[in-house]
Amino acid sequence: MDAFRNAKRILMARLGNIKDVLMVSPAVGAVRRAWPSAELTLMVSPAGATVAGWVPGLDEVFVHRALWQDVQSDIAFDPAREQLLITELARRSFDVALIFTGVAQSPLPFAYACYLAGISVRAGQSREFGGKVLTHWVRPLADDAHQVDRNLHLVHEVGISVTGPENAVMRVLVPRAAHAQAQMLLQEQGISGDFVVIAPGATCGARRYPKDCYAAVAAGLRQAGRVVVVVGGPKDAACGAGIASASGAISLCGQTDIAVLAALLARARLLIGNDAAPMHMADAVGCPMVILYAGTDLEARWRPRHAPARILRRPTACSPCYRLACPYDLECLAISPAKVVAQALELMGGTLRVVAGG
Repeated sequence: MDAFRNAKRILMARLGNIKDVLMVSPAVGAVRRAWPSAELTLMVSPAGATVAGWVPGLDEVFVHRALWQDVQSDIAFDPAREQLLITELARRSFDVALIFTGVAQSPLPFAYACYLAGISVRAGQSREFGGKVLTHWVRPLADDAHQVDRNLHLVHEVGISVTGPENAVMRVLVPRAAHAQAQMLLQEQGISGDFVVIAPGATCGARRYPKDCYAAVAAGLRQAGRVVVVVGGPKDAACGAGIASASGAISLCGQTDIAVLAALLARARLLIGNDAAPMHMADAVGCPMVILYAGTDLEARWRPRHAPARILRRPTACSPCYRLACPYDLECLAISPAKVVAQALELMGGTLRVVAGG
């Protein structure tokens, strides 16, 4: 750790979505413990910025939409824009850059930008040879390693201790205002006790358990005497209304932002949802869950590890497919609503969760 010992300004970069930022939080904690007095900045994409401020231990969040993360291919050709990024990095005078990536991402483009900005220590994990673009070239774990472990592996390989159970747990500080808003929404709906959250949304159709099946799940839980709340963004409003109409559930779709959703999950007895952002937020706040996990990705990389969870998926030969749309009628999610309800009720068989504060 000699190259890092006197670092005063540290840049940690994790450009991705909500789950990527949540899963770098244990690594942030390890870096903060190693440098208690350093100025610690987390660089995130606009998608990850919605939760980056919840990660304990940070002094600043730096938001940037990076050319090398342009999934939609809609960033215009503009070399001057990239020069401005280098200028901004140089202005901030970082001593160290720790570049966190997923399996399909390379740290080398950003490491080169850091080199041009004069950041003398640049660490990332990659199978590709990049010369001295990285001063600390870390060979990654196996592709099926959990993303939290992958992030901690980079930290460990540059000499920072990651021993102890606290290093493997995602931590977030949901804003107090969000807790207050969540409480108000529940009171408006007459909910004062135990409730179950259903989150039917996902980033793509290949990861969504069918709406009619969710409606049947909600109806089954209602028959078992459970209060059911359906959550999602504005684009999920029609789906949420349909589930509520068919089951007697309460739809809050379109009425919560990400922070209020996290606060609701912190109060909920259980989440039922897809492989999507609510799953990761539930894990971060300790909410038990039943997840309809499509075969689009490896469970081992992203599955919940902190909160109690039941992962439901039918094995299929095409998994992991990494598809946005399924050509096989979602065979991997051909799970009966009755089974989902049974798993949910079984998981809720323990004592009622008590949420402190808020």
